[in-house]
Amino acid sequence: MSIVANTSIMSFRFKQFYIEDSQCAMKVGTDGVLIGCWAEMEDVRCQRSDVRILDAGTGSGLIARMMMQRYPEAEVEGIDIDEAAVEQAKENGVRAFEARIQEWNPGYEYNLIVSNPPYFRNSLKNPDKGRELARHTDSLSYEELAKHSARLLKEHGHLAIILPAEAEKEMREIAAHYSLYCTRATRVYSKESKPARRVMMEFEKSTCRDIDILTSEDTLVLEDEKGGRSLQYQEIAKDFYL
Repeated sequence: MSIVANTSIMSFRFKQFYIEDSQCAMKVGTDGVLIGCWAEMEDVRCQRSDVRILDAGTGSGLIARMMMQRYPEAEVEGIDIDEAAVEQAKENGVRAFEARIQEWNPGYEYNLIVSNPPYFRNSLKNPDKGRELARHTDSLSYEELAKHSARLLKEHGHLAIILPAEAEKEMREIAAHYSLYCTRATRVYSKESKPARRVMMEFEKSTCRDIDILTSEDTLVLEDEKGGRSLQYQEIAKDFYL
């Protein structure tokens, strides 16, 4: 990724697309790039016409565009409660709709839902209303995300999210209540010497399973000793960063 200045507009250039985020409350950032690189589902690779992916809280459409690049045979959509963000996502080439996941009823189910959801709780609210909605769980709690993802997913469909590391246990317990079971987790460290700051989790919808089974668990360190991108980070993002 590189930043391209265009008068008053800042564009983020990736290998195969540009993203503009001037009208979005939440800007292009590492969390969105990470989950866009990490989220996956084998069924999406199949040459089928009914494979669907939803970017819940699409913002500028970054994650949706990443999914479109990775899975060109899938139908990719984005939803967001911010009208300006939805318009920007459309400008960035995403099929986007102004909607809350709590009220989204497209008439079909998804194979994969990807989200970089709001996660701030019990903290000072931002005077910018759009930024507040994008950052705080008042607009979308962990329970609402799990409940409505389960409603919208096909059986054995996947939900992939990125959250603060300290929310992992809580999210796994909430998700299991809605028949979403954690099958993969990657804990993200800015540096090896620091505590994990984020966790990426993948949940599988399975109505016939009653226990949480973690089948894959690993770590990702973002910075090397010199403060640059680590080899791990370069590898996971190699199809997108310039």
